[in-house]
Amino acid sequence: MSEAGVRRLCAANLLRGCSVLLAATAPRFFLDGFSVLGTPLTWLCACSVSVSALSVVLNAALGPSPPPRRGSLAHKVGFLKCCMYFLMSFGRAFLSLNTFLFAVLLSTFTTLQCLCVLGPNIQAWIRVFSKNGAMSIWDNNLQITTVCSVLGAWFGAFPIPLDWDRPWQVWPISCSLGATFGYLAGLIIAPLWIHWNRKQLTYKSR
Repeated sequence: MSEAGVRRLCAANLLRGCSVLLAATAPRFFLDGFSVLGTPLTWLCACSVSVSALSVVLNAALGPSPPPRRGSLAHKVGFLKCCMYFLMSFGRAFLSLNTFLFAVLLSTFTTLQCLCVLGPNIQAWIRVFSKNGAMSIWDNNLQITTVCSVLGAWFGAFPIPLDWDRPWQVWPISCSLGATFGYLAGLIIAPLWIHWNRKQLTYKSR
């Protein structure tokens, strides 16, 4: 585990976190009445687009390994597989706009990150998310951010059936906020965890 790799990871996570904050603030300058709670569907679109675009760019610039040469057959096939896996991660969410946009957001925090780091390699996905399967800091970062995003979305569903009559209890606002806070928490926790366990991780990589 090199210090340069850790610095690249911290920089990538910082930029990803900034993209989430930017998606919650920048649209106010272009759209009247925009707010996370007031126009949740618009915010879901802005956040998904912002994080997706930045994740693809960051993986190309700071990722663990260079992508295949553009124009090659392997690059084209891999790109088509990535698109297919990303669409498959939505499940049956196409039946409802609210559910679809939430599925896009959660898939952006989880599936898209896996595709950027691991590509459309199912065996690599199984390896990374199995016990002691991470072989690099990027794998550990992927594990932590993905789990935090899913747990955040799960915990975000708890307030929905309560009779508080709050605007943010409407589906899927609380789950979306939970997934977002979980993702942001994962971006912070992952580098800290890697730093605290750097000796063990270095030993594992050998």
